[in-house]
Amino acid sequence: MSITSDEVNFLVYRYLQESGFSHSAFTFGIESHISQSNINGTLVPPAALISILQKGLQYVEAEISINEDGTVFDGRPIESLSLIDAVMPDVVQTRQQAFREKLAQQQASAAAAAAAATAAATAATATSAGVSHQNPSKNREATVNGEENRAHSVNNHAKPMEIDGEVEIPSSKATVLRGHESEVFICAWNPVSDLLASGSGDSTARIWNLNENSNGGSTQLVLRHCIREGGHDVPSNKDVTSLDWNTNGTLLATGSYDGFARIWTEDGNLASTLGQHKGPIFALKWNRKGNYILSAGVDKTTIIWDAHTGEAKQQFPFHS
Repeated sequence: MSITSDEVNFLVYRYLQESGFSHSAFTFGIESHISQSNINGTLVPPAALISILQKGLQYVEAEISINEDGTVFDGRPIESLSLIDAVMPDVVQTRQQAFREKLAQQQASAAAAAAAATAAATAATATSAGVSHQNPSKNREATVNGEENRAHSVNNHAKPMEIDGEVEIPSSKATVLRGHESEVFICAWNPVSDLLASGSGDSTARIWNLNENSNGGSTQLVLRHCIREGGHDVPSNKDVTSLDWNTNGTLLATGSYDGFARIWTEDGNLASTLGQHKGPIFALKWNRKGNYILSAGVDKTTIIWDAHTGEAKQQFPFHS
């Protein structure tokens, strides 16, 4: 088993992104040089860091529940093990000792209960003749009435608590958009038409037409983010981390981890590629008129782009 700092940093970075800490992910990505790692993000499943932590926690709990001779303790743990407890130095030893004491108490209680039951059975046999002549119905009635009276006295001043019932959304009211091959980082509604854009870790953005939903499905346009290598367009294998529609809903701007911003038409055609950043792009935004785009990258710069020509009009460096 081997663990590298690049792998740990990537999992932490991906966790920050998935949890919505976009600014923290941006800063951490710069400081840990995520863009220079050779990890293919499309192969890393969602919630990878949480999954590894849960497995480690289960391993520590397994250590606690095993005797020194290799046999497994009977019964359930005394209390659930938190992640912080699991990394404390002596947690396994203290929890195992507490587990043994708990089991010893349970065994002693079980033995005492068995002895008491035996004594009670002997006494009951000796007095069974006298008990059989008593009328148990009155006692039972008194007990029941007592319970009812007690229940009434307890509930005299009680107010019923409002409890929200379960709400089940019928399948006819929900639409599942399937197509991405990795986690989805961001979505944006078209401001004019029923189009939804999504960016994913599979190095694609997609435009979903939700107006054509008569059969419970939806059409999609796949916007593949490619780079030029050896005279050919090849997939960048980088996350699409940001996207934004212009005000008219006719153009979609996307930012990718490959350092390029791209402008697409609503029909899914690539209009222009904006390349001047020296690292991943984490945010971009159209202006209200729709003639400029502002992008921010890991290279600590923001750039204003002319949306019609694709030229960088102004660059602001040294952002922290």
